[in-house]
Amino acid sequence: MEARSWAPRRQLCPQGSMLLAFASLLGCLLTSSQAKVYSRCELARVLQDFGMEGYRGSTLADWVCLAYFTSGFNTAAVDHEADGSTNNGIFQINSRKWCKNLNPEVPNLCQEYCSDLLNPNLKDTVICAMKIVQQPQGLASWEAWRRHCQGKDLSDWVDGCDL
Repeated sequence: MEARSWAPRRQLCPQGSMLLAFASLLGCLLTSSQAKVYSRCELARVLQDFGMEGYRGSTLADWVCLAYFTSGFNTAAVDHEADGSTNNGIFQINSRKWCKNLNPEVPNLCQEYCSDLLNPNLKDTVICAMKIVQQPQGLASWEAWRRHCQGKDLSDWVDGCDL
């Protein structure tokens, strides 16, 4: 018979790390299974229902244009930046300032988890976007809006949507 050692076995990963990795993977799978890619008019109607038309001088066309050029209307879009931050959801709201990821030191001005911004019902996303446009830059807070939407005729973004 072989003598057994009573010394604890070395684990490659501590149990807590494995649990965190599993929870992160599960969160990604659940989020991606709930992803929604809106159509142009469907998004315009939802944003209208949330009161985005005319909010802080913006139009529905501004918001639809922004959503197209940031996420392609995809609620589950996440873009990872070189500084470790993420851009989240249909408006690609950044974790550096606006939402909480794993870094507890971020300001989290929207008082939301970044994963909440991936929800297809858009409530949390709209609330956060409204906070962002209250800043002095307004919609110009988004580089995509400045580059692709600002100063342009955006009427095509909502034409034919029966709003």
